[in-house]
Amino acid sequence: MEYKTILTILTDTDLKESALEPAITLARREDAHLDVLCLGVDRTQTGYYYAGTNAFIQQETLQKAQEDSEAMETAVKARLDHEGIAWACEAAVAQIAGLSHLVAQRSRFSDLVVMPRPYGEGRGIEDEAAVEAVLFDGHAPLLIVPEGSDTANIGQKIVVAWNMSAESLAAIKQSRPLLKAAEAVNIAVIDPPQHGADRSDPGGALSQMLSRHGVKAEISVLAKTMPRVSDVLRRHAQDIEADLIVMGAYGHSRFREAILGGATRHMLEFTEVPVLMAH
Repeated sequence: MEYKTILTILTDTDLKESALEPAITLARREDAHLDVLCLGVDRTQTGYYYAGTNAFIQQETLQKAQEDSEAMETAVKARLDHEGIAWACEAAVAQIAGLSHLVAQRSRFSDLVVMPRPYGEGRGIEDEAAVEAVLFDGHAPLLIVPEGSDTANIGQKIVVAWNMSAESLAAIKQSRPLLKAAEAVNIAVIDPPQHGADRSDPGGALSQMLSRHGVKAEISVLAKTMPRVSDVLRRHAQDIEADLIVMGAYGHSRFREAILGGATRHMLEFTEVPVLMAH
């Protein structure tokens, strides 16, 4: 497997708020084709206005969304015009309710989707919806790149979060090109179950599988010394100076993560290291 089609999705006319630059860097490094989706979002919700106002409001908001998407497309084309990579740029408009379908259609034909953190200052509901659409409906690996991250050398030292889940295994298989090229791979197992299938050798079967693909991995068994698994994982990545975390996404339902929190939600909100996720 190789990353030959990389997609990034823009929802803001300020390109600095997007993951365009990291996506360009990765496309150049992987000799991949870069697709850019410039998405103008109509955030109105029909039915929440007085009778007779819906049509007027929808016309105004759709026009604004169209203008935003075209402005993004113009800026992206100007940025990519002199880049020595293969690329394509598309402008599109979607209402919040239809955003997931559009993003899923584009992402399912991509080898890797690159996006910024969906939570934090300046982020909207469309960013969260796009991330979830990539993972759940597009079935594509998603690389979340925090602002200021250096993606030119990303993947030299990788932490793999392993909890024996289907989500973790999907992320590992989808990140195989990066794992094979890494200088060091560390399998992090946090509080392995005492009666689990690999209780005598946590992470051993995974390490063996990866070794047959030319990946030399070390195993770290970590105690859950902090309230959140994501905090333990982030601290471990910092301790060993990792530049990428690979982990499964949404082992619990999205509703539960949104209300109660979870490793995926907290990682998406607070990570300072790029994270590759899959579901």
